Amino acid sequence: MRAVARQAQRTLVRPARQGLSARYMGTETSSRSGLPLPSAPSKRYTAVTHPEDPASITPAVQELLDRSHAYILPVYARPPIVMSKGKGAYIWDVQGRQYLDFSAGIAVNALGHGDEGVVEVMRTTASTLLHTSNVYHHEHAGKLAELLITLTQSEGGLGWAPGSTPSVTNGTSGAKVFFANSGTEANEGALKVARKIGKERWAQATGKPWDDPSCDKYEIVCFERGFHGRSMGALSVTSNAKYQKPFLPLIPGVKVGQLNDAGALGGLVGDKTCAVIVEPIQGEGGINVADVEWLRALRKRCDEVGAVLIYDEIQCGLYRTGNLWAHSSVPADAHPDIVTTAKPLANGYPIGAVLLRDNIAEVMTAGTHGTTFGGSPLACALGYHVLSRLSDKTFVASIKETSDYLEERLTLLTKWFPNILQEQVRGRGLIRGLGFKNSSHPGRVVELARERGVLLLTAGQDAVRLVPSLNIGAGEVGHAMDVVESCLSIVSSE
Repeated sequence: MRAVARQAQRTLVRPARQGLSARYMGTETSSRSGLPLPSAPSKRYTAVTHPEDPASITPAVQELLDRSHAYILPVYARPPIVMSKGKGAYIWDVQGRQYLDFSAGIAVNALGHGDEGVVEVMRTTASTLLHTSNVYHHEHAGKLAELLITLTQSEGGLGWAPGSTPSVTNGTSGAKVFFANSGTEANEGALKVARKIGKERWAQATGKPWDDPSCDKYEIVCFERGFHGRSMGALSVTSNAKYQKPFLPLIPGVKVGQLNDAGALGGLVGDKTCAVIVEPIQGEGGINVADVEWLRALRKRCDEVGAVLIYDEIQCGLYRTGNLWAHSSVPADAHPDIVTTAKPLANGYPIGAVLLRDNIAEVMTAGTHGTTFGGSPLACALGYHVLSRLSDKTFVASIKETSDYLEERLTLLTKWFPNILQEQVRGRGLIRGLGFKNSSHPGRVVELARERGVLLLTAGQDAVRLVPSLNIGAGEVGHAMDVVESCLSIVSSE
C-alpha cells in the first residue's frame, strides 16, 4: 500500500470503496492521491466542541491566563486556551481537549509533536555537551552544514541544478553556512553580508576604498506582502505598515516592489542596489507564489547591477513544497546567491541558517559576524537528525502524496463555496492558502475551526493558511477538511 495510505491508517482508517458514506458515492477515486473524494461538503462539525466563551473557562485556566496577563508582555492576541502537551499531529490543552494541529507551530514542527527521535537526540546531546559558544569547534555544526550543502547540490538550489555531484575542491564545497538562532537572525545576517558585498563591489567599480563615505551601493529591495522578521533590519524589509509604523524611522535605503511585476524591475533594482530579498512563496503575506519567469528576470537584473539575491525560505523551504527548497525545481538561472532557513530545521528547537555561495561568503572574515548561541551542539545535532529524516526519499514521497490529497480537497472547496472563496488554491505542497473574497472571513474560519478542534492560521488580509506537519497523514487531512467544510457552511449562511 502506498505511503500516504499507511499514514492515513494511523488516525482515520482509509475508507474502502465498498460501504462508503453517501458523501463519497458517485465520485471517482482521485487519479493523483488514489483516495476517494467526497461528493458534497461535510456538515458534521457545525456544533461547537471546544468552547471559548467566558463561561467555559475553568478557574484553573483563568488562573493561568491571569498570571500571563500579569507578567508577560502583551504583544500576542491569543485565544483563552492553554496548551499542555502534544503528540504527533495533535495537541491537548490543560482541560484535556484534543486539537488537530494544522498549523505546526507556524510551519515549525515538521515531525509533529513529541517525536521520539527528536526527544532522544535532545536527551543524549544535552547530557553530553549543551553549549560551547563559537569560540571553539564542536562535532555537530560541521555535520549539519555539510548535509545542508550536499543536499542543496544534489537536489538543486543556490545555483546547482538537481543531480549535481557534491565535492570538495581546493578545500571548499562551493558554499558556506552560518548558523543563527531564528529566521529573523538568519535574514539579518544575510542583509549584513549583502551590505558588505555592496561596498566591495562599489570599491572595485570606482577604484575607491570600500569605506569611502561616498559609497552609495547600499539600497535593499523587498516586496509588498513579504515578511522577513521583526528586528530592525528584517522589519525594514517587511513592508507592512502594521508592523513598521510604530518603530519608524527604520534603516534607510529600502525600496519596495510588487511580486511578479517584471516590468518594474529595471527601475526598482539599480546600480545602488546591494541586495534583493524575496520569499519564493510568501507565507505570512498570503501564500503568494513567485512566478518562475519573474524569478529568472529578477536574477538577471541582479547580475546586471551586481546585487546579491536573497531567497527567504524560512517558511517555504526544507521540503514543505515537496522539494528541498521552493526554488529547487526552478532553473538554475533563477537561483539566489543566499538562502535563509529556520523554522522546521530542528523541529521547534531554535535554529536558523544562512547558506551562501562561495563568491559571496569570501568577503566574510573572522570578526565580521558572530553569535553566542547560534550553531550550538544541541541545535545542530537536532538539525542534523531532523534534516536527515526529512530528506529520506520515502518521506519525501509521502509528502507528495499527502499534499496531492490536500490540494484535491481544497480544490473541492473552491467549487462548493464560490460565493466566499477565490477560485484558485494558493501555494504548493504542504504550504497552502485559501483565498477569501471578504477579508473578515479568514479570521472567522480560523476561530470556528479552533472551536471544533482544528488549529489553522490566517495569512495576509484574505487567506487561511494550512501548514501542517510534514508527516501529516491522509486521514488527518481528511478530518481537517471535513471541519473546514463545516465552518465554510456556517460562514456561507451568516
